Amino acid sequence: MSTTGPVTLDRREGPYGEVVLRRRETGGRTDYEIIANGTFLMDTSDGRSERLLVDAAMDALPEPARAGAAVLIGGLGVGFSLAHAAADPRWSRIAVAEREEAIIEWHRAGPLAAVSGRALADERTVILHTDLVEYLATSADTYDALCLDIDNGPDWTVTEDNGSLYGASGLASCAARLKPGGVLAVWSARPSGDFERSLRNAGFSGVRTEEVAVARGVPDVVHLGIRPA
Repeated sequence: MSTTGPVTLDRREGPYGEVVLRRRETGGRTDYEIIANGTFLMDTSDGRSERLLVDAAMDALPEPARAGAAVLIGGLGVGFSLAHAAADPRWSRIAVAEREEAIIEWHRAGPLAAVSGRALADERTVILHTDLVEYLATSADTYDALCLDIDNGPDWTVTEDNGSLYGASGLASCAARLKPGGVLAVWSARPSGDFERSLRNAGFSGVRTEEVAVARGVPDVVHLGIRPA
């Protein structure tokens, strides 16, 4: 199997540091990678984790709340979570918080449109060009589910400022954006017992962790918690 690359397609300096879009060719397959401040974030090679993030949130909602539920996805990434949510007619509103203008542009007019183009055109979808942590702390909007995937996990953040999201103040902001009985789902590249304890300490119920099998190493996971009704 031949491998070519990676080839840098775009590199931007923004208020949160550097973001890079790269292309990699492997055995006739083309994939795209997003690198933030030198840290690999995600690529288009396998969207199982992103799909589980959305499905686990929907499945954790009480049955009456599933039809017509509203979800906030943070952030846009390579678009798998958005595309999967848009494929489910039960979501009545799909908001995506993304702070990097470059990533939004790569989806609207770049190669990542192949993943997200149909979802972006969906009338249920709205892109919020905003910092997720700030939005959660200051917005008055509420959702049935929050699906958060802006870092490599609670213990491995892309920028230092993101760390507050996984502590007491950030989880209080998450709870405030959730309707009673709403679900918080957080993707992580590895399980975090400390984060599970933080969820319980913040008042979330039904805290659990769902695993996504990977080829080698520890599994990706989705941490789940429910805001009590």
